[in-house]
Amino acid sequence: MLDIPSPVRVHLETLLAAQNDMGVCDAIEHYAPAGKPSAMNAPHLPKVAGIDSTVPPPAHTVAPAAQVAPAAAPTEGTALPGPPAAVLQDRLAGWVSDLTTLHELTERIARTATLDEALRELLRAGAHLVGARRGLAVVEPADGLGPDTTVGLGLGRADLGHLETVPRGATAYGRILDAAQGQTGAVPEEPEDIAQPDLLAEDGLDPRHREVAVRLGYAASYAVALGTGTAGRIGAAVWLYDEPAGPDERRRHLVGLYTRQAAEHVARLIELDRVRTADATLREELMPSRLPRVAGVQLAARHRTGPRGGGDWHDALPLPDAALGLAVGSVTGSGPSAVAAMGRLRASLRAYAVMEGEDPVAVLSDLELLLRLTEPARSATALFAYCEPALRKVVLAGAGHSPPLIVGERRTEFVETSLSAPLGMLACWEAPSVEISPEPGETVLLYTDGLLHRTGDAMDRAFARLHAAAAGVPRSIRDDPGAIADHVLHTVLPDGLDAVDSDEDVVLLAARFE
Repeated sequence: MLDIPSPVRVHLETLLAAQNDMGVCDAIEHYAPAGKPSAMNAPHLPKVAGIDSTVPPPAHTVAPAAQVAPAAAPTEGTALPGPPAAVLQDRLAGWVSDLTTLHELTERIARTATLDEALRELLRAGAHLVGARRGLAVVEPADGLGPDTTVGLGLGRADLGHLETVPRGATAYGRILDAAQGQTGAVPEEPEDIAQPDLLAEDGLDPRHREVAVRLGYAASYAVALGTGTAGRIGAAVWLYDEPAGPDERRRHLVGLYTRQAAEHVARLIELDRVRTADATLREELMPSRLPRVAGVQLAARHRTGPRGGGDWHDALPLPDAALGLAVGSVTGSGPSAVAAMGRLRASLRAYAVMEGEDPVAVLSDLELLLRLTEPARSATALFAYCEPALRKVVLAGAGHSPPLIVGERRTEFVETSLSAPLGMLACWEAPSVEISPEPGETVLLYTDGLLHRTGDAMDRAFARLHAAAAGVPRSIRDDPGAIADHVLHTVLPDGLDAVDSDEDVVLLAARFE
């Protein structure tokens, strides 16, 4: 009798096990000989992208092996029976197909950068897995720190509004979220789910829920919880069917595996959103909440910042004798440290402006000394203007900052300022001031270098674009400094460049003299 190697014995017995409707992994584990494992008797199929490979048999598998007539045990030189091999091959092909699909879907959601994008991708992938057409994702972290948001797939704002009128306890997602309130611990390994395969046939269905379901045209739903082991429950996803239907066991298992992976990414984006919100709140508190009202001048400001936050700022403060101080500036760096430095610099400039604002050179000299003593590793640019609106007189000085731009009916020109180094770059800063006299109806536009840098052009071309944008302001909006600022911003940075994420902040401060 031939001595068949153990790997071959495992292969033959595995096929026989499939004939008796045993799983491949179970058969291998049951029949594998004790001793040193080999590549052919590995107890489990490999994992793909961290996804558990123990997926239930796919729906397209051929008839169960139990329906195939038992075959006699193969003898030496006998060919393997055909039907069991086909069963095993089809089942393995189904498992590989499912795991490949899960791998592709998890990679797609991992490429999303915002919470809204991730939730929409989660809904699209889940709809594909459960066989639905519409759905919604509700985010309500159990720790109560937000953000709370709802995103729909195939549902408009009006549809979401109708769904919100349904009592929370009557909805599947509401029951999932309410059960998780106050629980921030680990979630079960298998996500909770609620299937309602024939919603309108349920006896205890809430009347308002029935009315909304008929109005929106859905007859079944399937909901799963979204959560992680560290963040706890963060939300729920619901998919809606147009007809009575529901996912089978295989589809429920697949969507459970997917949402478990997707929830980890969503939880990270929630934390990132919280950081961005806190940073934006800090910047807003450090910037003037509203511009002052001063007779003889109209003010408007526009501020665009990137996700990391930068050090660009503006300010407008009333001064004694009906005067007005205008300032723009930029601190090197980005992130929280630059935002904090910007806040300190702006507060210091306000103090110096109140004490000696009529002399812009003295204000910037004091600011340079403070910066050099307190933050020697940081530099900044700044421009301060002392305005007397009644006289239409402006005295200004700049430290490494771009010159202001005068926009009027008869002229559009840059103010000729002296060339000077940024604050903190020299042992002693001082540059002469410049005096200008705007005509009635003219607007003085102050801005930061980020407006020029975001264009991606060389500085001379960026200045030319800015000048052309200001010269092309329509006459119908020249009386509105806010409209002038918007026109210049969108013309210099077209196609949404003013709104895209960038390391360059943009600040525009427009002062129109009457």
